Amino acid sequence: MMLEGKAYLVSRSLPSSCEPESEWAYLAHEVLRGKRPAPEDAEVEDLDEADGGGKRSKPPSPQPHTPDIFESPGHHHHAPGGAEEPGAGSNLIGSIGRDLTINCLLRLSRSEYGSVASLSRDFRSMVRTGEIYRLRRLNGVAEQWVYFSCNVLEWDAYDPYRERWIQVPKMPPDECFMCSDKESLAVGTELLVFGMARIVFRYSILTNSWTRADPMNSPRCLFGSTSVGEKAYVAGGTDSNGNILSSAEMYDSETHIWTPLPSMNRARKNCSGVFMDGKFYVIGGVANKNKVLACGEEYDLKRGSWKIIENMSEGLNGVTGAPPLIAVVNNELYAADYGDKDLKKYDKKNNKWITLGKLPERSVSMNGWGLAFRACGDRLIVIGGPRTYTGGTIELNSWVPDERPPVWNLIARKPSGNFVYNCAVMSC
Repeated sequence: MMLEGKAYLVSRSLPSSCEPESEWAYLAHEVLRGKRPAPEDAEVEDLDEADGGGKRSKPPSPQPHTPDIFESPGHHHHAPGGAEEPGAGSNLIGSIGRDLTINCLLRLSRSEYGSVASLSRDFRSMVRTGEIYRLRRLNGVAEQWVYFSCNVLEWDAYDPYRERWIQVPKMPPDECFMCSDKESLAVGTELLVFGMARIVFRYSILTNSWTRADPMNSPRCLFGSTSVGEKAYVAGGTDSNGNILSSAEMYDSETHIWTPLPSMNRARKNCSGVFMDGKFYVIGGVANKNKVLACGEEYDLKRGSWKIIENMSEGLNGVTGAPPLIAVVNNELYAADYGDKDLKKYDKKNNKWITLGKLPERSVSMNGWGLAFRACGDRLIVIGGPRTYTGGTIELNSWVPDERPPVWNLIARKPSGNFVYNCAVMSC
C-alpha cells in the first residue's frame, strides 16, 4: 500500500506480509497528525517547554528540536501504578490486538515517541521506562542519531532519517569538563561523557537530562571503545598519572554496571575500537616511549580472550596524529586517512588497506583532531568544516558504501564551531 508522507516511511520498514501492522502504522500516524481522534483512554497531559508548553487534548504534530520524550527536568509526571490495555474500547486498536499494535509502534520513528506516550497509559509507561527500546532491539529495529560536541559542555544531535536537528540540554558545569578534551560513547539510550578524573556524566533520552554516572573500575582517557545493543566495550588508554593501560571493561546500560574484562596483550593509548563480525577490535595506538603500534587486537566475546593481529593499522596515520578514524558498516571496516584525505577499506583476507577515494573536500582537521568519522546505520558519516577565522559552519556528509568510488552527500549544515571534540552515534 502506497502511503504518503511519514506514513509511507513507516510502512516500508514493516514486513511486507504484515498488512494489519501497516494499516495500524498508517492510522497511528493519522492520530499523531490530528486527523483522527485519539484512543478513548488518552488523557490531557502537561507538555514541557520543548513541545510548546500549555495543555493539549490530543498529541501534537512532530516538531523540530523536540526530544524523544515530553518529560523534562522539573516536570514530575508519575506513571500510574497499573498499566491498562492500550486503547481500551477503541475500535482502532481492538481490531488488531495489543501485540500487533505494539509491533507496529516499534517501527515508528523514535522521534514520534513523545507523542506516542500521550496515547495511553501503557504506551506512556513503555516509553518512559525504556521498554519500547528493549522491544525494538529484540525485533531488530533501530535508528541512528548522531551526537557531537563543538563547544564546551554543549552537544548537538542530528536525526538523518527525518533530516532535523534535535535539541540536547547543556551539560552540568564541572571543572573536569571545562576543557573540551574528553571521551564519549553512546550505548543503548544513553550518551556517556568521561572526564579526566573519576567523573562521568550520562545523558538519557528517556528523561532528556544529564546525571552523574558511575565511573569505570579503571578510569581512563584516550581509550578505544565501541557499543552494540545495550553493551559497550572499552580498552586501553591512559590513567590520570599518564600510565598507558592494557585493561578493558564492559558496560551494561541496563544495569549501569562496569565489568572488568581480560587485559589486552599490548598496553596502548590513542587507539580506536569497533565491533565487527561479532568481535571487539582495538586498532592502532601508541605504547610507552611513543612507540607506534601497527598491530590490532581482537576480543572474542564468546571465548573471553584477546588475539593480536599484526600490521592491522599499517598504512594509517601514526604517532603525531589522532587515534585512527575508523568505522564499520555491514561488517566492513573503513578508515579516514586524514593525512592524505583518503577513504580506505580494510581487506580482511589480505590484512591490508585499499584506497577507495577521497574524503569530503571541506572537512579538514589538525592531524586528525577535530574531524569525526562514524558509521550511521548503512552509511558513513564525516563531520567537520572548513577552518575560518570567523567560526564558520559544521557540515555532515554521508556516503552509502557500494562498489563505486565514494561520492559524498552534504546532508546537514549549521553555524557552529568547526572543530569536533567528541562524537558518538546512538542506535536504538
